[in-house]
Amino acid sequence: MDIVGLGTHVMDCPRVRKLIDLHADKFVGEVYTPEEAAYCAARTHSTEFYAGIWAAKEAVFRSLGMKWKRGIDWRDVVVECESAIEPKVTIRGATEERMKARGVTRVMVSFSYSRLFATATAIALRG
Repeated sequence: MDIVGLGTHVMDCPRVRKLIDLHADKFVGEVYTPEEAAYCAARTHSTEFYAGIWAAKEAVFRSLGMKWKRGIDWRDVVVECESAIEPKVTIRGATEERMKARGVTRVMVSFSYSRLFATATAIALRG
């Protein structure tokens, strides 16, 4: 397997909490899939999980050589956390088209958090 791209992002957890408090369902619905939102809301440290998954989405975009911009759907990147150790990423929509154009066949992601920050790293692979 060849590494095509590497992305990382750090998210401010209190900022995410403020966005959720101020914009509630509108913000959550624009950034997270219903499954991601339910997963985060069910966690004891929900703010940190929201921030971690958002950081993971940003890291995936960067690993594909792009940044989020208008017209790109945050929900194109789906982070599944069946295992706390190894989250899985599904990419769809315009982001999937970008992934295929770069020859990427798989993206691996990892995220971690503290009370103040969440960080994520994504590696885009070919082969």
